[in-house]
Amino acid sequence: MSTNELRHGTWWDRLRGIPLDKAMEGRFTRLFDAQPNQPYNEDDLRALALAMTASPDVPPTPETSDPPDAEENSGVPAAYTYFGQFIDHDLTLDPTSSLRERLNPQQLQDLVGFRTPRFDLDCLYGRGPDDQPYLYNGVRMQLGNPMAGNDRDPHAVDVPRGPNGRALIGDPRNDENRIVAQLQATMLRFHNAVVGTMPDADFATIRNLVRWHYQWVVVNDFLPTLVNAATVKDVFPHLAAGTTVAENPPVPGLPCNDGLPLMPVEFSVAAYRFGHSMIRPIYRLNESLSRRQIFSTSTDPAGDLGGMRPIPSDWAIDWQFFLDIGDGAPDDPPEANDPIPRRPQNSYKIDTSLVNPLGLLPAVIASNPSSLAERNLLRGLTFELPTGQQVARALGEQPLDDADIKIGKATDDPAEQGPSITEISINFAGHAPLWTYVLAEAWQTSWQAIAKPDNATPIRLGPVGGRIVAGTFASLLLGDRTSIVYAPDFAPLDAFTQADGTFGLADLINAALGRKA
Repeated sequence: MSTNELRHGTWWDRLRGIPLDKAMEGRFTRLFDAQPNQPYNEDDLRALALAMTASPDVPPTPETSDPPDAEENSGVPAAYTYFGQFIDHDLTLDPTSSLRERLNPQQLQDLVGFRTPRFDLDCLYGRGPDDQPYLYNGVRMQLGNPMAGNDRDPHAVDVPRGPNGRALIGDPRNDENRIVAQLQATMLRFHNAVVGTMPDADFATIRNLVRWHYQWVVVNDFLPTLVNAATVKDVFPHLAAGTTVAENPPVPGLPCNDGLPLMPVEFSVAAYRFGHSMIRPIYRLNESLSRRQIFSTSTDPAGDLGGMRPIPSDWAIDWQFFLDIGDGAPDDPPEANDPIPRRPQNSYKIDTSLVNPLGLLPAVIASNPSSLAERNLLRGLTFELPTGQQVARALGEQPLDDADIKIGKATDDPAEQGPSITEISINFAGHAPLWTYVLAEAWQTSWQAIAKPDNATPIRLGPVGGRIVAGTFASLLLGDRTSIVYAPDFAPLDAFTQADGTFGLADLINAALGRKA
């Protein structure tokens, strides 16, 4: 498989031109009926994609700006953007993809059980120590070369790599940028940290514990951070009751309450792509390195954060720049190229705006079209997704008015707000593409209930987007008899929890780094 085939969205490139029933076969299921005859067309979607792509941020907003960057989503640190990407890869790893071209429908159906969407960390463990022994070192995970650049993490490592520089990991997509690659390395270290607490345990026991800690973070931290409180507590009642997910099992509230054998197309092709709006154009990895763009035209290996290649050895990530891990700057910080306070970079707001570099993806990532927004919208049309309004009514929600589906950056200043979707094309009247609707809904519903909203108010998924995402997560957990839902005695290890017993993404990272907050 070539590097290009591993890059974002390429599975869809291979399916374009294939009849939809063949594209869906053995890969997706539906939550709602297909809607093949929407009033908008490809030209309308291209115009919408252009409006959803921001102008270049030239020059970039300074790191020390006061007030902070107006596009930041206060309360949602940047680590959640890439943890969300890691979750996506965990759920959508598809080792049968290369077989699809030569298997008949019955053979494909027979393979459904081979790869069902689960929170099972197969992106970490691959096919297991028997099939992929090079990923393992006994019951521990194999780690990559040491990395420098973050003196506070003397044991920082890259992911394992072969002689050609390619990552030797369970899912190659977790090397597609240098942030998620280092999150993969952190997860490998977390597995080894669990081994350190019970060195006599067998691999299966350790793997289950790692998976349950990961699932705990997904349910108790990731979702509450990104989904509106009413929806996430409705789907996961234990969050309101103060119990565990095993004591109060989830209630998806979707037409899939008994679990999901395949990934819902409405989730994969639309709702879960909300994370694209959270991406910043530029990130700082550590104190010794100046900020780097997510993409560039440079051929310099140190020119940007693009992956599928070795990470420079002095690029060890300092997670304090992505999440508050309780490791603020000491009184005498080391010299840096442009020293700044060691505080988390926030994600960008969940709104109908994607940063400019996502409007022209490098050719090694995607082409024809190279706009991520256009790719998402055309993909939704290809898969005959229902509109946001149609899904809202199916879920018993009042659809947004067209005037409230604003296109552009979320702002509390009406004079700076972008056009409504019907100003892009009247063909969108009452029929907003599901992906766009989910993003617009997040902005509107996060601020509607506030008497005087401001740019510092966190934006989280609303009732439609939140129900699809949280409900799909819930159904996947219910459909997996090995998940945390069926582990009533599980609680995060005391060695990793905070004094009050809580355990979240920051605690997982601290455990991997061998420290506690």
